[in-house]
Amino acid sequence: MAAFKAEIDKRHGRPNRSDDEPVEKQMPNFNTTGLLAKESNKVEGTKVVLKYHEPPEARKPSPSHQWRLYIFKGQDVVQTIALSRQTCWLIGREAAVVDILVEHPSTSGQHVVVQFRAVKKKAKGEFGEEIKKEVVRPYVIDLESSNGTFLNGERLEQARYVEIRDKDVMKLGSSTREYVFMLPPKE
Repeated sequence: MAAFKAEIDKRHGRPNRSDDEPVEKQMPNFNTTGLLAKESNKVEGTKVVLKYHEPPEARKPSPSHQWRLYIFKGQDVVQTIALSRQTCWLIGREAAVVDILVEHPSTSGQHVVVQFRAVKKKAKGEFGEEIKKEVVRPYVIDLESSNGTFLNGERLEQARYVEIRDKDVMKLGSSTREYVFMLPPKE
């Protein structure tokens, strides 16, 4: 009998088990691997995988808040972009996917995103009561870039939304260009 137990099971390539050892069956694993999501994040016609997807609270800003982005190189305005045209702006070096192309070698392919988001803010109602009002505000999020994103001289924490205020200045990596966010003056 002992010789029989030590025989190799030719079907499975392992020693036979005795009758007193129960065979453990491996249960199926239905956890997500991320491979399907990675494949669906590819930009059609390229091998580029997007690092960022808009959150459910993404909104276009109201017509009364016409945000603009002024790009400066030294004292000269290189470009002016009306940010209110869309909800999200991807900035970086990957020309196939970005909305605003930056050609400086210290910037990442997908460096940073400017995202308009609807958030609840406390406000005073008609009779002085406190109400929650939905407002659309611009935010910036660093997409885990190699050389960082700086807002008003301070390096942003990666993968965290930071609210943009009027006249904020953003710099990418070690580029000398400055990106200034502005609202038009109130008339």
